[in-house]
This record gives sequence, C-alpha cells and structure tokens, in this order.
Amino acid sequence: MFCFNLIVNSSISIQPYKNYYNGSFTSRPSNVRYYEPQNSDNTTKTIIAAGLLQGIALFLNKASHWCGNKLMQGKEFTTADNIKQVAENMVKTNKLNVSVDFIDHKNIKEYSQGLQNALLPVARGENAFYAHDLKLAVAPKSKPSLILHELGHAINANKGKFLRFLQKSRIWAVSAPTALVMLNDSINNATPQNRKKNFIERNAGLLGFAAFLPTIIEEGLASIRGAKAAKNILGKTVNLKPLKRNYFFAWMTYLISGIGLGVAAKQAVLTNKQ
Repeated sequence: MFCFNLIVNSSISIQPYKNYYNGSFTSRPSNVRYYEPQNSDNTTKTIIAAGLLQGIALFLNKASHWCGNKLMQGKEFTTADNIKQVAENMVKTNKLNVSVDFIDHKNIKEYSQGLQNALLPVARGENAFYAHDLKLAVAPKSKPSLILHELGHAINANKGKFLRFLQKSRIWAVSAPTALVMLNDSINNATPQNRKKNFIERNAGLLGFAAFLPTIIEEGLASIRGAKAAKNILGKTVNLKPLKRNYFFAWMTYLISGIGLGVAAKQAVLTNKQ
C-alpha cells in the first residue's frame, strides 16, 4: 500500500500522499494461479529462488520500518512559528488553493467523523498527508516540518499534467505483479512451444520497480521543494541539515518500497511459471 483511500460523506475520495511508508511487501498476489511442477530440477531452483526473494522481502520490510522510525525520531530544524511562515509563503507564492493545518488530539475533533479516521495517525505524530480532492495539507503539531513536504506535493499537483500523473501512478503501481503475471501467461499461451525465458520473465523485477519509480521521483521532488522553500525564507538563520536528514529517511522508505515491489513482481512471475 502506497496511499490509502477514504470516503467522506459518501462523496469525496481522499488520496493522501504520505510523507513516509511503513509497510510490508507481499511476495505474491492473492489472485496468482499456481501449477503443479513438471520438472523436479526446475522445481528445486524455483523453490530456492522464491525463498531467497522472500528473505529479501522480509529484510526490506524491516529496513522500511527502520527508516520510518528514524524519520519520526528526527529533531525539528526550527521553531513551529518559522515553519508556519515558510508554509504560508509556499501557499502564497505558488497560489495554492489549499488549507494547511497542524493536527493534535484536540483540534482533530473539528473535522468530520469520517475524516478523523484518516487524521488519527497524524494526531499521533505518525503521518502527514496532502489530499488533493479536499485541498488539504496536514502534519502533526508535534512534527510541523513535515508540512513543507506535503505542500511540495500540492505544488506538484498544480504544475501540470505530467507531475499530476506521477502522483496518481501509485494507485495502479501496486498491481504490477498481478499485471505482469497475467501478461506473461498471455505470452506463454500464445507461444507454448517456446521454453526460453521471455522479456517479462527476464525483467520482472525491473518492471515491478519501474512501476513505482514515478512515485519515488515525485516524493523526492516534494521534499526538494519543501527544503528549498525553507532555505529561501529562513536563509542562514537556521540549520537545514535536520530537515534534509528527515526527508532523506522519508524518501528512502519509498525507494525501499519500489525495490520491494520489484521483488514481489519477480517472485510472482517466477512462481506462476511453474
């Protein structure tokens, strides 16, 4: 999962862009078909390869959680008032039609009941997001600097169709393993006499990673925009290293997620081939 959807008042779809992702990597989609192996040697190789991939997936999951924890443990680079000043300037300079709020367990009650469910992790200091449909950017009151990254998403969303496409790509990227398995089945059914590995079987891992690459790029660009705005407004009066450190760990969780998706795609195609 790289974003989540929430229906508020049965009419508004929220697709927040998280500042980090602590998730697990599923090694094979639930709707992938598995066949009885025909060759014991191939079966052994497949089992060994699948086991290695599963081990890599577990390692990546732990690495993602570690990066997410390092992010949340990071210190703020300046005062909340300075961050609000930068946020206000980002909204004004880029003519953003977006509301900015810093959430805690008190002001979360000002939102609708449906939206409160999405805001609970923010109130706990565990998340931040920009919801394009609601024109809303929120960050924890306990970690306000995350709002600059979220406003970076808002700027991206208003900079043209290409950057908007990068944002939306995460919606279908998670389906890459299943799509590759289905496409590979179609190729093999069309050429049953061909026993050599086809393009998908050779490059499933790279194709899975490529499906998530637009998200990795867009997340990095959002952080760059946030850090650049802080530098332009606050100048040399603050040390930006803590902010850049936090954003680096946030970006790393997305890079790890992309690698994890590549591993899942490779294992799905590998296992389904048997």
